[in-house]
Amino acid sequence: MNYDAILVVSFGGPESRDDVIPFLENVLRGRNIPRERMLAVAEHYYHFGGKSPINQQTRELIAALENDLTQHGPKLPVYWGNRNWHPLLPETLRQMKQDGIRRALAFVTSAYSSYSGCRQYREDIARAQSEVGSGAPEIDKLRAFFNHPSFIEATGDRLRDALQKVPENARQNVQIVYIAHSIPISMASTCDYVRQLEEVRKVVSARLGITNDALVYQSRSGAPGQPWLEPDILDHLRKVKARNLASAVVLAPISFISDHMEVLYDLDIEAQQLCDSLPLPMARAKTVGVHPKFIGMIRELIVERTSPGTERRALGSLGPREDTCAEDCCPAPQRPTRPGPS
Repeated sequence: MNYDAILVVSFGGPESRDDVIPFLENVLRGRNIPRERMLAVAEHYYHFGGKSPINQQTRELIAALENDLTQHGPKLPVYWGNRNWHPLLPETLRQMKQDGIRRALAFVTSAYSSYSGCRQYREDIARAQSEVGSGAPEIDKLRAFFNHPSFIEATGDRLRDALQKVPENARQNVQIVYIAHSIPISMASTCDYVRQLEEVRKVVSARLGITNDALVYQSRSGAPGQPWLEPDILDHLRKVKARNLASAVVLAPISFISDHMEVLYDLDIEAQQLCDSLPLPMARAKTVGVHPKFIGMIRELIVERTSPGTERRALGSLGPREDTCAEDCCPAPQRPTRPGPS
């Protein structure tokens, strides 16, 4: 099939203090989250001057991808649209329409299958197309890439680098703590999110010869009574210290492709402060970011769709994901609603 552009679709983030509250209101629209919780999260952004690094890191990813496509093809223009902050998807699709783009491939900066990481982005694109109206470009999403060999290799390279940061006197029994963004149990039960994370943990550890590892979660944001995936990273670190499970830990945020706010605050500040207080030596692996293998993977996914018959590479037992998700794949969770006044 012929395509005439690439659309990079990301979460988006604020770039100034004035952006923080409007951005968080976009993120939390329609969700049963107390305003006090939103204001508490806003403080995380204010700690860094109100600027999340995610937009800048997306710019860097796009620049690296453009360079790779220029060198190796296919030579397609790259556009960028976000779910929650500028450039927002409707703005971008409007520009694409003006530029005469008729059909584009979307690379979503989420490696795994879940409602929030896959179907919701497709819904975002459909909503943007509806806003733009007649002449909006057709958009086909590239497949989930959690088990693509190049993503696994880039993740392993980042882990090797982090292991070198562990003090030599603490390297005798390092635990690799794979960390993913927590999601509600109601969402996790209708998708392969946990299964895919476990596959990445298994494959990466096997390739690096690691036997002491764990999968934990961070950044839950739901109502207090709503069950989310556990264990939480901070609870796990306390357990590692209390039970003497490791001489040091290396944190590997495998569900993120960039070092954005939740990585910086939840891991580099909160987890680091806890490890310092326990004490428990800690290093944190970088996300794949603009690792050349990861950028090459994006180009490979594009070639898969533009050149039928191209090998669809995947590691582990789950195989490559389909290009088009099933109609019942990753359904929206049933959100609890607050009772109205009696």
